[in-house]
Amino acid sequence: MTPEKLQLIAFKWFETFNNKELEKLLSLYDEDAVHFSPKLKMYKPDTNGFVTGKEALREWWQDAFERLPSLNYKVKSLTANGDRVFMEYIRTVNGEEDMLIAEVLDIKENKIIASRVYHG
Repeated sequence: MTPEKLQLIAFKWFETFNNKELEKLLSLYDEDAVHFSPKLKMYKPDTNGFVTGKEALREWWQDAFERLPSLNYKVKSLTANGDRVFMEYIRTVNGEEDMLIAEVLDIKENKIIASRVYHG
């Protein structure tokens, strides 16, 4: 895939996430996509930070959208090449300190097959 096509998927990801359009967000993912997040590990320790498949992603994000209605991501930078997008963004939630996040999206055949979130 071209870097431009990868970036379009990433920008669509931000748009659907920030608009809390859960089904549109999930449509960007492969049925068997794997997602890792330190927040998952914290809130659902039994997952060890990983969920697999759209249903697990739906549960995770629906919970996050309900718990954190002001949750928003502001893009700082995107780097795309090969089959991967590296994203840096600022996580904002009312009443919480802003957090710098890095996330990697692995993309195959126009679908996200894996995503990994990193933050300190």
